[in-house]
Amino acid sequence: MEICMKRYVTTLLLAMSFGGIANAAMDNKAAEEMMKRDGCTACHAIDKKVIGPAYKDVAMKYKDDKDALTRLTAKVKKGGSGVWGQTAMPPNFLVKDDDIKQLVTWILTLN
Repeated sequence: MEICMKRYVTTLLLAMSFGGIANAAMDNKAAEEMMKRDGCTACHAIDKKVIGPAYKDVAMKYKDDKDALTRLTAKVKKGGSGVWGQTAMPPNFLVKDDDIKQLVTWILTLN
């Protein structure tokens, strides 16, 4: 009985650790593919300003902001202007909320 319980606990812990990996931030390749698919590359690049700011600049600006993920996810979804100049970012209402959250999470790791 004790051996069976140890196996169960070990299996459960392994499954939980793999589940955590699935929820980890995207790698650069996956993020770049998502940027292209969702049209982000029309206005943004990772390391240089295009129409909108470079993603690395966004990461630096918000590096100490504990609410950055929530704030930026909403901003990407709804669009807006004024933070990086007067050029407006259009709303991205057709992009899945989870995709936006994953991409913003990745952007914030770029600092």
